[in-house]
Amino acid sequence: MAKILIVDDEQDIVETLSFMLQSKGYETLYAYDGEEGLKLAKEEKPDLIILDVMMPKINGYKICRLLKYDAKYKNIPIIMVTARSQENDKLIGEETGANEYITKPFEFSDLLDVIQKYTN
Repeated sequence: MAKILIVDDEQDIVETLSFMLQSKGYETLYAYDGEEGLKLAKEEKPDLIILDVMMPKINGYKICRLLKYDAKYKNIPIIMVTARSQENDKLIGEETGANEYITKPFEFSDLLDVIQKYTN
């Protein structure tokens, strides 16, 4: 089953997503700040990354850009999940190479549909 990296500074979101994804058979890894998330992404090469935008150390936009402009990691799908819901925020997400942009609060079933699109 696919390995998914969750990068979000809100522990309850990470734990909830991790639990829900594991219950669907996914393997999960997680990081609570951008620096750790980038390091894990490069070490583990997950099948998909769920990435928050506003985080300590390195924000999600920068992580996305660093991974998408690196030939070794550019094919890892990145789903940005963020409270930033302005159209401009979505445009920045697209410009950095995010495959999908989902705003909080979201329904787990909607996120799962998007994940399955990239992992099946």
